[in-house]
Amino acid sequence: MGRFIFSRIAMGVPTLLIVAAAVFFLIRLIPGDPASLMLGDMATPETVAALHRELGLDKPLPVQFVLWLGQILTGDFGRSITTDLPVLPLILDRFGISATIVAIAVALATLAAVPAGMIAAWRQDSALDLGFIAVATLLLSIPTFWLGLLLLLLFGLELGWLPVIGYVSLAEDFQAGLLYLTLPVLTLFLHETGVIIRMARASMLEVQRLDYITHARAKGLSEPVVLWRHGFRNAFAPTWTLIGLILGNLLGGIAVVETVFTIPGLGRLLVDGIFARDYPVIQGCLLFIAGAYVIVNLIVDLCYPVFDPRVTLN
Repeated sequence: MGRFIFSRIAMGVPTLLIVAAAVFFLIRLIPGDPASLMLGDMATPETVAALHRELGLDKPLPVQFVLWLGQILTGDFGRSITTDLPVLPLILDRFGISATIVAIAVALATLAAVPAGMIAAWRQDSALDLGFIAVATLLLSIPTFWLGLLLLLLFGLELGWLPVIGYVSLAEDFQAGLLYLTLPVLTLFLHETGVIIRMARASMLEVQRLDYITHARAKGLSEPVVLWRHGFRNAFAPTWTLIGLILGNLLGGIAVVETVFTIPGLGRLLVDGIFARDYPVIQGCLLFIAGAYVIVNLIVDLCYPVFDPRVTLN
């Protein structure tokens, strides 16, 4: 297993280098100059040039890239241009908020959608199956930002049950924190439930056609036993892969939901950094998200033998 983990990490290094290079050079194509934005419209060319030298923006791009990579390898992601705060602690603080929302939403969606998808496949072409398909299709068809706005309008403004703006940390006030997290978690939960139901159903339909399922039924085993003991593990493996992809995608794409609900997470930090032309924050956020994606996929691969006995880690 140690060799497997090492090989997977080694395979992730080129990915991170490509992401780092793409991020570094592409964000330089964004119109606007961070020094001019910081100094305002009244800045003179001399003050802008001085700030360029101070920030290291006067050096050639390849030199800036090499210097930045050297800093990253030492754990120094630089300092934010707009706030002058260290980027890495800022990212870790915001990442904790985003990871909490994503982890809760995906965990709840998995617990609800996997059984629903498997039952839909078990009762294929029945009214129950068609109902699950209709619900999953509806949830998939609604963009997360629009779904979030609808939930905010219903539960926040019309019913007044939940707060519509702001954020409270769970460590600060657990009960209030849960109230502030409910709407963003519910938004992601509903959307990802539709995705997982479809995958779980498709995987179970494929497994149901295999010979060992027919053999289990021929032995006289009840349908629930066939479904859960013999079908679940093999059917869940593709769904587990999808869950890993969902986790990675949400960690990088949660900015829309965080903007709707004014959650100060990693996605919101990235969006604010883009508007402010804050190069260290943008580079740090995107590289951190890519690293998190690699780690999530490694965890998914390590868990495969638990769900599929045919898979071994060599």
